[in-house]
Amino acid sequence: MLVDPPRQLAEPPIPGGRVEALMGRLIKVLAHSPLARPLPAVALSALGLFGVAFAGLCATAPNPSQVTLPVLLPLTAAVQHYIGMPVLGDGLEDGLMSASIVLSVLGLAMMLWANSRGWSPSPRKVFWTAAGAVAVLVNITPVGSADVASYAAYGRIASLGLNPYVVTPSQLPGGMHNPYTALVSPQWRNTPSVYGPIATWTHLLAAEIGGARPWLTIWALMVMTAAAFVAVGYILLRTAANPVRAVLLWIANPLLIVEFVMGGHLDNYLALAAITAIVVSRRCARRWHDLVVGLLVGISGGIQINAALVALGIAIPLIHDRAWARLARTAATALVTTAALYFFSWGFTALKPVWTASKLVGSPVWRLIPVCARAIDPQSLPTVTTVIGIAWAPLMLALAWYLYNRLSPDVPTVLAATCALTFAWVIVAPWSLPWYTSIAWVTLALLPRNSLTRWLTLATGTLALLHFNGGWPGITGDGPTP
Repeated sequence: MLVDPPRQLAEPPIPGGRVEALMGRLIKVLAHSPLARPLPAVALSALGLFGVAFAGLCATAPNPSQVTLPVLLPLTAAVQHYIGMPVLGDGLEDGLMSASIVLSVLGLAMMLWANSRGWSPSPRKVFWTAAGAVAVLVNITPVGSADVASYAAYGRIASLGLNPYVVTPSQLPGGMHNPYTALVSPQWRNTPSVYGPIATWTHLLAAEIGGARPWLTIWALMVMTAAAFVAVGYILLRTAANPVRAVLLWIANPLLIVEFVMGGHLDNYLALAAITAIVVSRRCARRWHDLVVGLLVGISGGIQINAALVALGIAIPLIHDRAWARLARTAATALVTTAALYFFSWGFTALKPVWTASKLVGSPVWRLIPVCARAIDPQSLPTVTTVIGIAWAPLMLALAWYLYNRLSPDVPTVLAATCALTFAWVIVAPWSLPWYTSIAWVTLALLPRNSLTRWLTLATGTLALLHFNGGWPGITGDGPTP
């Protein structure tokens, strides 16, 4: 029994304007072209993944690359030992990554167009094929992000009995001579963990497995995050009204495999907790269901702070229905769970690094403003940063409301609200990275076809093109952020 009612709108959805109309005409032409066929669509997707995997197989150690971490995971080490791989220069790596990301975006778009024209593969076969590909790719050196090295360092700090929310990777025993510290991007070696206690426990578990071998810790982290990615795909397969579209948008999505799996990001855990909470909330019929939803929301808060958007998305239909008792039970359980996770782990000092990181400005939308302010008057930079910190939240809510109204009034409110909020956050937040789109993608996969799919694809693809440097000097903006 679903208690989440369809949304009721007093007015028709807000039109998208000329840009939306132009995009719609372009997509209509492409969707009916010979390109929108299953074989070329799958071929381009596979080619995009192969390009990124090739970059990972060409990783070198100990010399850091601009694209990959200077660590060899099992498949990379085996291929280099038995076959040998060429050493790619930075320019060639950048070109390979850019081309692969573009191919991944095109492959995804073409698969969705083919699906809209009647292509309907077995969702189970698609799921297991994609899961098999993920199982192979997690054995390749991480590509495009240095976050997993920071995760490993925080886990090592915790395994030594230290507080990762106070101690930084550069303060590990031996300093720069510590193998964990050496893997962390230079710009983040003096940054404490900004992740929740549950995330840190996963880092600790991997570090206990790896011990003094950081490559093994990173491999364990890659396997765990990939398992969460596959688990999300399985939930979507079992719960989506259109399972073919759901598996194409998540587990068989080449762009997400590149960002979420080959980057080893813990945003997969957040997506797993969020989609589980949303699915249970839509089936709530008894009081204990509200407690389960609250528990899952609290667990999400113990992973990353942006789980507050999931909590708000779940609360909106309850507020709409004036289900105050259910709202109170869910909210109280979520707050108690999150507070207990922090209090009984490393304490509320774990929130201090999050507050510091929230002042960073690196989004393409906002980055130009501090640059111009610094050029005009360097002393105005703190004021400009403060103004951005105040302005982005109401702007995000305004954009979320616009996106919310762009969706059909017949879709469940909890899905529409959560998708709109998380998508708007990715666009407007001062610090935005491609893997921050995980919740937006996982909720979009449960929605019927809509125009937000094209914009989320473009937003994720653009962010991916801006952030594939592995966190090393050359291109700034990548690193451990909440």
